[in-house]
Amino acid sequence: MGLLAGAMALLGAAGLPAPAQAAEAAAKPKVLQMPMRTDGPKSLDPAAGSTQYDNIAVAQIFETLLTFNYAKPGELEPLLLEKMPEITDNPDGTRTITFLLKEGVRFHDSPAFKDGKGRVLTSDDVFYSIKRLADKKNQLKNWWLLEGVIKGLDEYKDAQNKAADAGGKFDYDAPVSGFVKKSDREFQIILNKPVHRFLYTLTQFQTSIVPREAVEHFGDRFMFNPVGTGPFVLEKWEPKQYLYLNRNPAYHEVKYPARDQWSAADRRLRLDRPAGQKVPFVDRMEFQMFVQDQPMWLEFDTGKLGYIEVPNEYFEQAFDKRTKQLLPKWAERGVRGHSDQLLDFIFSGFNMADPVLGAMTAEGRALRQAIHLAVDLDEINEAYYNGLNTVFDGMIPPNVEGHPEGGKGPVSFRGPDLDRAKKLLAQAGWPDGKNAKGEQLVIEYYTANNAVNVQQAEMMKRQIERLGVKFEVRPNDFSTLIQFVNEKKAPMFGFAWGSDYPDGENNLALFYGPNESPGSNHYNYKNPAYDKLYEQILKMAPSPERTKIYEQMRDMVINDTPYIGSMGRTRFYLMAPWIMNCRPTERMFTWYKYLDVDDSKR
Repeated sequence: MGLLAGAMALLGAAGLPAPAQAAEAAAKPKVLQMPMRTDGPKSLDPAAGSTQYDNIAVAQIFETLLTFNYAKPGELEPLLLEKMPEITDNPDGTRTITFLLKEGVRFHDSPAFKDGKGRVLTSDDVFYSIKRLADKKNQLKNWWLLEGVIKGLDEYKDAQNKAADAGGKFDYDAPVSGFVKKSDREFQIILNKPVHRFLYTLTQFQTSIVPREAVEHFGDRFMFNPVGTGPFVLEKWEPKQYLYLNRNPAYHEVKYPARDQWSAADRRLRLDRPAGQKVPFVDRMEFQMFVQDQPMWLEFDTGKLGYIEVPNEYFEQAFDKRTKQLLPKWAERGVRGHSDQLLDFIFSGFNMADPVLGAMTAEGRALRQAIHLAVDLDEINEAYYNGLNTVFDGMIPPNVEGHPEGGKGPVSFRGPDLDRAKKLLAQAGWPDGKNAKGEQLVIEYYTANNAVNVQQAEMMKRQIERLGVKFEVRPNDFSTLIQFVNEKKAPMFGFAWGSDYPDGENNLALFYGPNESPGSNHYNYKNPAYDKLYEQILKMAPSPERTKIYEQMRDMVINDTPYIGSMGRTRFYLMAPWIMNCRPTERMFTWYKYLDVDDSKR
């Protein structure tokens, strides 16, 4: 038996000698299996996307001019550019930004191109991609990112959509005065004013660069046949089920962050190990959609997923609630834990276009304030987030200018305060939840159809119905929920907003009137005084003066109460022993290309 045991030690599982087994492993494609919560992306066309799940998918296939550094998530860096853009403020109040595209970046191979070979990215592709956001055919859901910003673009949008409405065409060749082509690689964008956030906008997946030939070749099917410059190429997408991507063999040179960019803590975790190497490392990425969390948890537990966001109901199976440290049973399996405070705004929104819930009158405000005061966010936090969330007033998340000190603002309707709520409800004309005709107030609440969201909604129902109001929960697939909200059909709704960049302006934009649905202002909140202040802060650089205006705007919205909130999450993750270079973040989704797998550790 001793001889047999010694011989077996030199053989692999398939009976191969160890060197042959190693060679076979080296030749085997590296496959990374990843989860995507909810039913996943609704479209793979950047111009049509709006959710985090659209973002995750699109960011693997398409690329933006700028991105955030994986080692330093708050720091901007070039992606499709040779270097950071140069900014010049002009005497007439405009701002000129000069860009130089990275040399030799090619689009994916596609039948849309001559001979099926992807061509080189040019300045014209940038202009075309931005113009697509102005085309009403693309629903204008992302126009809010650019409205009033680029010289001549608003006028171009109005003229071209008017021509298309009259039976003509949207002319993508028509000039925009703010687009100046210097060469195939160098171009300028002229802004109407020094909009501080514009460079951040160029990191957002909706501004990804697409080739005109592919959009025109595939037409309405472009969302299923995406062609970008990204690290991965679509193999197959089955909506609401899975998304399979293969490594782009012609991907331009992008290197893993240098060793000196990583913190000492990150270096201790060996996150700097592949420093300077070309990415991506894996040959194939497989996303599986999980509407419910239990199947995702089980898939990770059996070693089939690279990492997961730990569902709140499973937190105490993974981490010690008091210390927030990973439980020993996971560490013994080689599983690693990680946490990240999100730039998060969890809310329940009122549709301000609703004639009852949305009235911008003293009575309408009193009604919304009363409902807000009935809700106990601390109870929800404890029951469904293990008490780990930060509960705060306003829409600006922690660690961002404009967030109230200690989370408590000078204007607040944070509950529970039933006595105050009932007084305000009576002032609103709904004493005990009934109007002068004796009709009961009925609120329809739309939420994502997973167990936890529905349970949270049921808790809100119990809290709010103490006022005599009837609260009806309407669960939907996440993509359907967003559709109802975009079409202004949901009287009240709940989900979360993750900030696109670490500036309170991004959250204040959610309440700017012109950004109404299908834009980011899902509440359809309109306040001229607020809009005027928002237009003012757009051209302001960070300063104490700007922060004071942020605070003024924050409190203005709290008083008008177009939403109930807020909470911000700290996300906890588990990472399998076989996934390498992984430090999950939700501040960007270009980091997947840096991941690697070690199949020997599966």
